Amino acid sequence: MMNILVIGSGGREHALAWQCAKDDKVNNVYVAPGNAGTALEPKCQNIVLVSTDENASEHSAIIDFCQNNAIDMVIVGPEAPLVIGIVDACRDAGIQAWGPTAYCAQLEGSKTFAKEFMEQNNIPTAAYKGFTEAVAAKAYIDEQGAPIVIKADGLAAGKGVIVAETIEQAYEAIDDMLADNKFGDAGSRVVIEQFLQGEEASFICMIDGKNILPMATSQDHKRAFEGDTGPNTGGMGAYSPAPVVTQDVHEKVMTQVIQPVVDAMNNAGHPYTGFLYAGLMIDEAGDPYVIEFNCRFGDPETQPILMRLQSSMVDLVAQGLAGQLPSDAQWDSRPALGIVIASKGYPETSSKGDVIAGLPELDDNNDNAVKVFHAGTAFSDSDAIDREKEVVTNGGRVLCVTALADSISDAQQAALAVTGAISFDGAQYRRDIGHHAIARENS
Repeated sequence: MMNILVIGSGGREHALAWQCAKDDKVNNVYVAPGNAGTALEPKCQNIVLVSTDENASEHSAIIDFCQNNAIDMVIVGPEAPLVIGIVDACRDAGIQAWGPTAYCAQLEGSKTFAKEFMEQNNIPTAAYKGFTEAVAAKAYIDEQGAPIVIKADGLAAGKGVIVAETIEQAYEAIDDMLADNKFGDAGSRVVIEQFLQGEEASFICMIDGKNILPMATSQDHKRAFEGDTGPNTGGMGAYSPAPVVTQDVHEKVMTQVIQPVVDAMNNAGHPYTGFLYAGLMIDEAGDPYVIEFNCRFGDPETQPILMRLQSSMVDLVAQGLAGQLPSDAQWDSRPALGIVIASKGYPETSSKGDVIAGLPELDDNNDNAVKVFHAGTAFSDSDAIDREKEVVTNGGRVLCVTALADSISDAQQAALAVTGAISFDGAQYRRDIGHHAIARENS
């Protein structure tokens, strides 16, 4: 029987832990630090080894726990531990850890590194330029005009990207990042990019250094408000599969984006292992352009993707760690859709401690068709592990209500029905998640 450690506290980690715990070979799934949802899942247990902001640089507690609790594999969920080298540290200690090394994780940890990497390896992406000084950045904006995209160079929890519709908005973004330090060290350097037209998609793979296993395609909804308006967020919902990723687009992404990453990292002496997420813009001609790379599973894309996964996640990770990833996995043919319920004020501010009412039992309902994945949740009593204690918000994105159905439209309605029954002070969510796919269904 296997023991698994999942690092992270979000909806992605709840979905990963839930998938692992379903495997008969698994005895215990530990989640560090986890959330209220992971605490209540069968075979799962929360442990405090890393700070809740996931930025702890001390790896010794994780390594000690793995060695003292016979951990067979570590699955790293969020980006921050990857960027600071948790996989390197685990490997040095003889612990099996799934994720990229710190070198490879620079693809997400530094927008400048990623853009230079894409330029050097002929990976299609938007034209760009990097800046550390506001005056020079604004002069470049004047040359390029608007709309234009301003990105904080470092990690900013998915919120360090501003799509400026006007020159004034672009100036404001530059001032926020370079002058007012809104994103801390992450914004001490900015990348200014050409605005790309098209439809976005998320293309996530598992890579073992050589072999590539594409996961089911998906589409995220980054904007806070319906109609894809408002500020960028970490993601307000997602669905899988993404119809915009046709077979032709899929082949282009594999040959023009994913394979070049694998080849380039091998040539640099740093084989890429773990999840690789390419955030894409697909233009009218069906050509993909990389908006960003993430070095981990997306959130909230993980939730609908793993709702559809029928293969064992434990087996896939084990095969990846052994350098023997298969070329495909088994998927439920039905689409899945997840709606994020965020806390009051998100993404600009965040509320904690609000009691959540209307949560269904964590056990799957509706014939395994709806699952509520927790993200920013906790217990009113931090020591509680049962339903007798209230589940409260813990900031940011709180829940992701995810549904499987025969169509995207049906999945949206099923998710909305459960979402509408859940309430807490200031709860906000989008009712139009999946609208691109639904428009295609209706046509």
